[in-house]
Amino acid sequence: MPDGFLDAPTSVTTGAVAAAGVALALRGARRELDDRTAPMAGLVATFVFAAQMINFPVGAGTSGHLMGGALAAVLVGPWTAILCMAVVLLVQGLLMADGGITALGTNITLMGLVTVGVGWGVFVVLRRLLPARTSRVASSAAVAAFVSVPVAALAFTGLFAVGGTAPVDLQAVLVAMLGWHTLIGLGEAAVTGLVVASVVATRPDLVRGARPLVASRDLEIRTPEVAAP
Repeated sequence: MPDGFLDAPTSVTTGAVAAAGVALALRGARRELDDRTAPMAGLVATFVFAAQMINFPVGAGTSGHLMGGALAAVLVGPWTAILCMAVVLLVQGLLMADGGITALGTNITLMGLVTVGVGWGVFVVLRRLLPARTSRVASSAAVAAFVSVPVAALAFTGLFAVGGTAPVDLQAVLVAMLGWHTLIGLGEAAVTGLVVASVVATRPDLVRGARPLVASRDLEIRTPEVAAP
């Protein structure tokens, strides 16, 4: 979202929410980061940064793109994912002129806190409801990614209803945001499912969301067969 799209009180409020969320994430990430998660966090941030640079206009000066919050949450955990998203959005806003500086708090709130929170919540619910198999991780992550995108669009529409400054009808904003971001959600679900499936297939221990399933596996002990003399 660019500068000036929301009024000052709304931007300040979302900035405070984003700052509080990042502060909590800094504390929570200490429990998630280890020798396996730390390198993965860097790769996730790089991948999300590249994916978000592919933009297309939605209307009234806003743009649509893949978000990556659910993907990051499943791979490195929700707290670390928030930090990854915040760093990506900060670099984009400061160095790439992608998103306004005064809208940074709003963008972190929507694309960081909302997508990560919703995506992780949906994923955890599906992980508990579905059979405890690592093969279900990718599909659960894909569904979580799909749900997180239109929810973030709805949150944006709510903020626009409260403090929007652009002369655009609220219903038109709602239709445009939900329409485009439903399509974006399908693409995000496909990308998230493919990435998570590829990592789970090779190193499931690197996927934060799959670790409870990996840890609960029964170890299969095989005794070597001894050939008869």
